[in-house]
Amino acid sequence: MQLTMLKGKIHRAVVKQAELNYVGSITIDPKLMEAAGILEYEQVQIVDVENGNRFETYTIDGEPGSGMICLNGAAARQVQVGDHVIIMAYCQMDAKEAADHKPKVVFVDEENHISRVSNYEKHGQLS
Repeated sequence: MQLTMLKGKIHRAVVKQAELNYVGSITIDPKLMEAAGILEYEQVQIVDVENGNRFETYTIDGEPGSGMICLNGAAARQVQVGDHVIIMAYCQMDAKEAADHKPKVVFVDEENHISRVSNYEKHGQLS
């Protein structure tokens, strides 16, 4: 049996741009993606903290060190510039792998620069 587990997330990043006239995806500073273990072109789920919207798209690299979070194409309609979003990537693993798995959690400041990288512990506590 394969389980779908949280692999990594970028927590409460600030949307800097929303570009409706673009093919699609979310542009993310690759330093944030690397810290969260998210790859370019990987499918991600995005949750907008301010409006509750949840949607999926794929990632593309932005400028390293820029703190860029830009929703492109139809996804741009789901957010407003300045909103906080949680960007999550998932993976498939068997029950034995899942028993010891701890996802990477990247916390950012208001400029989307990494302030802390952590892993989830049991009962939702962060270390």
